[in-house]
Amino acid sequence: MSALQIGYAAMLEQFHPTEAVALSAYAESKGFTGVMAADHFQPWVPAQGQSAFVWNVLSALGERTTGDFGPGVTAPSFRWHPAMVAQASATLAAMYPGRHWLGLGSGEALNEHVVGGYWPEAPERINRMFEAIEIIDKLFTASLAGKDVKFQGQFFKLESTRLWTMDERPPILVATAGPVTAKRAGRAVDGLITVGAPLEKISGLFERFDAGQREAGKDPSKAPKVLQVHLSWAPTDEEALANAMHEWPNGGMKFPKGDIRSPFEFEQMARMVRPEDFEGRMVVSADPDEHLRALQRYADLGFDRIYLHNVGRNQREWIDVFSRDVLPKLHR
Repeated sequence: MSALQIGYAAMLEQFHPTEAVALSAYAESKGFTGVMAADHFQPWVPAQGQSAFVWNVLSALGERTTGDFGPGVTAPSFRWHPAMVAQASATLAAMYPGRHWLGLGSGEALNEHVVGGYWPEAPERINRMFEAIEIIDKLFTASLAGKDVKFQGQFFKLESTRLWTMDERPPILVATAGPVTAKRAGRAVDGLITVGAPLEKISGLFERFDAGQREAGKDPSKAPKVLQVHLSWAPTDEEALANAMHEWPNGGMKFPKGDIRSPFEFEQMARMVRPEDFEGRMVVSADPDEHLRALQRYADLGFDRIYLHNVGRNQREWIDVFSRDVLPKLHR
């Protein structure tokens, strides 16, 4: 069994890209192992204030850090044709061998509606994602073999081509929170990404994903299982709660967010968020041991990598505290 890896979640919705890269490098210097960078066109709420282009930031991360890195997550089906996502990812893999992974998801209106296309219901979004994954996988495989590939599907068309810069195949990880999608993902991709959720729900996702892996003739024990955790730490509980309420009220919204189109709509909804809404969804505490206990429960489920996002602006202070009091005590 490989050692548990704890990475840094670079939230490009909150931090200017140069600051996000500097914070990622600082986190690595303190013992964090890699970086998951958010792919957003807009922030969740205006108070977050940023939304840099993730692929530029990933290149900078490749230069400034030495660990793993990837987008958490890109939707390869609305703003992007999947061939372009494949090219971007293959280029990073060629520039930074053995470090880059490709995180994919079905998308949210907040980011994807900006190009003016029809925004479909969730089942179609999921079908589009899996068709896009098929194209990306075919491009990776054919290009490594020095062959062209073409594709005609329900949502996408690819004329005969290949990726000319293709040195290695990046692992494809898919973000999922539902059992049906998890099993389908197990058949189609290399690993799973999910966010903090009740432990029994995550156990069910693992079971379905592993079943899909076995159906496809894969070994589920070798598939990366990746978690992103949002949390709020500050020197006092009051500060931690204030950070959560101001910077990350979306973490307390107990409803699906995939169809909301504007940060200003989220801002209006955030007025209904109460402190108790974070309970069971995000640890808000000044006590590092409370965060440690919550993270250890996730580690015990079998995650290979956990990327941490502290929702406040107090990033360096938080990195210092967690690198001293939390990271060394986490184990599988």
